[in-house]
Amino acid sequence: MNVELLAPAGNRAKLNCALYFGADAVYVGGKNFSLRSFADNFGEDELASAIKYAHSLGKKVYVTVNIFAKNRDEGRLKDYFAYLLAAGADAAIISDPGVFYLCKKSAPGLNVHISTQANINSAAAVRFWHDLGATRAILARELSLEEIADIHAAVPEIELEAFVHGAMCISYSGRCLLSNYLAGRDSNRGECVQACRWNWQVRKNGPGRESGWMNVEEDGRGTYIFNSKDLNMSAHLNEMARAGVYSFKIEGRMKSEYYLATVINAYRRCIDFGFTPVIERELLTAAHRDYTTAYMLGENSDTVNYTDSQTKGDCDYVANVLSCSDGRAVVEMRGRFKTGDVLEVLSPTENFLKTFVVKNAALPDGTGVDDCKRVQERYTLDCPFNLAAGDILRRRK
Repeated sequence: MNVELLAPAGNRAKLNCALYFGADAVYVGGKNFSLRSFADNFGEDELASAIKYAHSLGKKVYVTVNIFAKNRDEGRLKDYFAYLLAAGADAAIISDPGVFYLCKKSAPGLNVHISTQANINSAAAVRFWHDLGATRAILARELSLEEIADIHAAVPEIELEAFVHGAMCISYSGRCLLSNYLAGRDSNRGECVQACRWNWQVRKNGPGRESGWMNVEEDGRGTYIFNSKDLNMSAHLNEMARAGVYSFKIEGRMKSEYYLATVINAYRRCIDFGFTPVIERELLTAAHRDYTTAYMLGENSDTVNYTDSQTKGDCDYVANVLSCSDGRAVVEMRGRFKTGDVLEVLSPTENFLKTFVVKNAALPDGTGVDDCKRVQERYTLDCPFNLAAGDILRRRK
């Protein structure tokens, strides 16, 4: 498939992880103007360094500038777009027409991708943005493959991007006022508290009165009636490519390095070698909600996760590999492990899914230990494989 695998990167460590595990491009946010203001995000020097690094690998960096702007933002936005162009950003991701206008005026050479927040549902909307100078449309998550194919046929000259994996927003394409109403934090300015993920209770509107409330299952804990399942299109990538999707987007700038490594590695292998039971199993190893294909395959009433917010996944994240030579690996601990534990390798190389038993673990000063429990401590241990920096060790539950 001639497609792009696009991954989130909430900070530099996550960007390095995403590129190592097979992303062709990453999308990141600066310290301002991004809809994930609680991610670490990138200062200007950090962003310039990250772009340079990605380009050295032949990969791309897209920068989210997808807030809905106010008058006070105008001057800073103009300066920011000029900076992004000078720094070599491959595109800015924009949803607000006013922000688009400012970008074209202050940095006319910067590519613009239109965000899913712009609610792109039709060929006419894609044509509108293309004629204004956009180079890519990030489609609304509510579209079906049939609708996407119609859009591609009508406007084949623009790249289409669509989500393939990750959290879904209960509001249409993420345009939500719930967080602002309940917590005073505006989703459309990057401050969403994910109020839709809270535990809700359904009550009648007054004693003995029928109010027409939703008929949902509820127990003593309430119910998660606004809590969408997670998207998983791994089994349908060929269909998406045939429909005209060029960029396969993974959600999750707030997710951990382990989550990104797991999901990106799975989708990279799926693109390169096809969907297999191994891929299906792999996507259960990181934290996730129940999976859905949402509306890609047509109408779907089974998209809400009523019973819980998230499962922990089938594996525990144990350590990051820092180096490996002469049968010894140096790792940074991320989860407690002990002598005798069976660890599994998460890697983009042929070492993927290989296992070994923890033996002869030691601290940096050479002191032997049986229980590796110091958070982010560096340990050395026997390893029969030639692991690489960036590989991850995990333990099956």
